[in-house]
Amino acid sequence: MTSKQQTTQEPPIDLPVGFNAWLLDCAPAPNCDVCAANWRQLNAAKEKRDIAKAARHATEIRDHASGVHS
Repeated sequence: MTSKQQTTQEPPIDLPVGFNAWLLDCAPAPNCDVCAANWRQLNAAKEKRDIAKAARHATEIRDHASGVHS
């Protein structure tokens, strides 16, 4: 018996509409150059529909409050 192996990548999964909004919910800290840079990169990633990359930048922005890059 021969099994057929799939060799192509499946299309990306679309998350529920509100999930991306929740995932990317953040605001850059005022007067923080790191937050400002992450904000620009987050918006560029959103325009390219690269939600994973945008989420990484959103996490960096949210981490400001914990003193990670302040």
